Amino acid sequence: MYTLTHHIVSLPTSQYIQEFRDPEKFISFCRQCERYNRCWACPPFEFNTDEYLSGYQQTYIIGTKITFDTATRDSCTTLEEHKTISLQTIESVRKIIDPRLLTLEHEYSGSRAFYAGTCHLCPKNTCTRINGHPCLHPQEIRPSLESVGFDISKTTSELLHIELQWSNDAHLPEYLTLVSGLFTKESAYAPISTRISSLLTV
Repeated sequence: MYTLTHHIVSLPTSQYIQEFRDPEKFISFCRQCERYNRCWACPPFEFNTDEYLSGYQQTYIIGTKITFDTATRDSCTTLEEHKTISLQTIESVRKIIDPRLLTLEHEYSGSRAFYAGTCHLCPKNTCTRINGHPCLHPQEIRPSLESVGFDISKTTSELLHIELQWSNDAHLPEYLTLVSGLFTKESAYAPISTRISSLLTV
């Protein structure tokens, strides 16, 4: 149905913030989403994101390219099928990637993972935030890079050298791209990139 390839780049967190973050612009997009203020993984947050991010030294960007095979693309003939296959595929891949990002957090003290997109831990529109209750999965939930103001399109094109593909018709794009992150307290350390790569390709 599809194949996965992972692309990993590393840069100082201060540089990533300076060159790829525009919170005013991207949080304004979040405000237009139905999950805004209704999902614990989405803005507005109960913490200061500027202070939160400034505590990290190094950023590891993980681009996961999901390439569909010809048979899958040919089988998709309606817009509804396109949406269903895309969402199901993303959810399936996230079930692989997200737990491994949490494993990396445990291995590298003080690090923090950022998932590729919104929360999938609870069914849509059932987040406890809607009714003002605490998150049911506080140890597993993580924000996405875009939810704290990072430009994912610029990140993929300039850092990962992958152009995001979109489709507004019944046809699946050739590939989808998920962008996750790991922020660490340590400066650049080559074995971390190697460990990320080995863990994701298991």
